[in-house]
Amino acid sequence: GCICCTVRGDLIKGLRSLLQRAASMGQPLDGVIIETTGLADPAPVAQTFFADDYVQARMVLDGIITVVDAKHLLQHLREEKPEGVENEAVEQVAFADRILLNKTDLVTEADLAEVEAEIRQINAVAPIIRTQQAKVPIEDIVGIRGFSLDRVLEADAEFLRDDQDHQHDSSVSSVGIECGGECELGLLNIWVAGLLKERGTDIFRMKGVLVVKDCASPFVFQGIHMIFGGQPQGEWKEGERRRNRLVFIGRNLDREELTSGFKATLAAAAAAP
Repeated sequence: GCICCTVRGDLIKGLRSLLQRAASMGQPLDGVIIETTGLADPAPVAQTFFADDYVQARMVLDGIITVVDAKHLLQHLREEKPEGVENEAVEQVAFADRILLNKTDLVTEADLAEVEAEIRQINAVAPIIRTQQAKVPIEDIVGIRGFSLDRVLEADAEFLRDDQDHQHDSSVSSVGIECGGECELGLLNIWVAGLLKERGTDIFRMKGVLVVKDCASPFVFQGIHMIFGGQPQGEWKEGERRRNRLVFIGRNLDREELTSGFKATLAAAAAAP
C-alpha cells in the first residue's frame, strides 16, 4: 500500500523497533532514510515524526528531498486533476527542503530556466541543486536541518491534524512482474521501443532487474516516459535464484498486456512461470 495512506502505522512501528533495537545494542542510529514512491504525498509521511510521542522524542525530521526530472516535470506539475484529487508532483515540490533538478543534460538552459521558474512559483525557498544521474554531495542532502515545522504550518495550518483525508488519481497505478527465464536482448529492445512509442506518455516510471541470455550479470534498467536505459551491473549472488523483476508506474496500465508483452521476450527454451 501507499506509505502515505495505508501503512503509516507500520512505519511508526518500524521506527520504534529500530530505535529500541539500537538502544538495546548500545549503537545509536546515525539516521534513517525513507524513500517513498513517486506517487506519495509527503505530508502524511512527515506527520509520522510528530504523531507518535516516542518517535518525536528521539528523532528529528532532517529534511524532505525531492528529485525532479528536468525533462518531464512541467507536464506533471501542469496536469489537470479531477476535483478533489491531489497532484502529487505539486505536493512533493511544495514540501521539499531540497530539490534535486535531475537530468539537466537532457534539456537546454532555456528549458531549465522555465522549470526552475515553475518550481519557484510553488516553493520559493528550497535550494535547487542541478544534477545528472542524481549525483550530489552527501552533505547537501543529509544533516541539513532543513525541515521547518513553522514554515509548513504557515503553508498548511492543518498539517498536524491526524484525521486528514486525501485522494489519489485512481487512473494511476503500479504493475509488478516477476518471472523466471532469460530475455533475448534483441526482443527486449523491440518490445520496450514499441511500448514506449505507444504508451510512453502514460508510463511515468519503469525499472527492474532482468536475466538476459548470455549475460553473466544482472541487467538493471530504468525508464521515464520515453527515455529508457539499462546495462549489466554487479553480479548474481552465489546460489541466488535468478528471476526477472519489473515495476511499472503510470496511468491506465494493463497488467495482462505488460506481462504477456514481457514474457514474449523470453527465450522459449528457458521460459518459466
